[in-house]
Amino acid sequence: MKLDVLAFGAHPDDVELACSGTLLKLISEGKKVGIIDLTKGELGTRGTEFTRQEEAAAASSILGIEVRENLDLGDGTFDLSHKNKLKVIEMIRKYKPTMVLANATHDRHIDHPRAASLVKDAVFLSGLKKIETSLDGTRQEAYRPTSMFHYIQHYHMTPDFVIDVTPFQNKKTESILAYKTQFYNPDHKEDETPISSKRFLRFLDGRAREMGETIGVEFGEGFTSSTPLVYDLKTLL
Repeated sequence: MKLDVLAFGAHPDDVELACSGTLLKLISEGKKVGIIDLTKGELGTRGTEFTRQEEAAAASSILGIEVRENLDLGDGTFDLSHKNKLKVIEMIRKYKPTMVLANATHDRHIDHPRAASLVKDAVFLSGLKKIETSLDGTRQEAYRPTSMFHYIQHYHMTPDFVIDVTPFQNKKTESILAYKTQFYNPDHKEDETPISSKRFLRFLDGRAREMGETIGVEFGEGFTSSTPLVYDLKTLL
């Protein structure tokens, strides 16, 4: 299956929190979208790797994505080894996305910038013929996505561009709240964490409004690019 967009997240829920509005927008335009989680989020204070799996499936259904896979690289412990890069390359070559989205390059959780580096390296290496990978016993062809961008997470970053997600903000929130053990849920009695409070939901709303304000809309999602962006003069006039 060839996808238009493949979004990577260090943990289940990273993608929903930071760029699911953009994914919903792309899906509404007929694009095929998938998500790859690098870990099961097993070190999270609340819930288990099994509840996270169930929640990720529920969120995926809400978003309407084509596929979701988990590489189980180890929450909090995965590194930038060649072995891990090959696992990411296998996913890139399997789905041949035109665009890749990945974690923030600088953030509060140590896994986020590490995931950003891992995916960035894999995107480049995936285009090299002498990097060999196979899927179900069949050697994969070299393939490099056309573009890669990083979504913005907890830390404030100045975006290189912002996407208007106003029509999709409610469904984005619904996909986030599918992670019932992780975010505010009055029926869940585990210890409160920084992301399980009402305050965190207000932060998410405020961040989306802040990003939207920069482009004159109600809600937005910001992205950064590690490579120069190309603009068509026709879009600027």
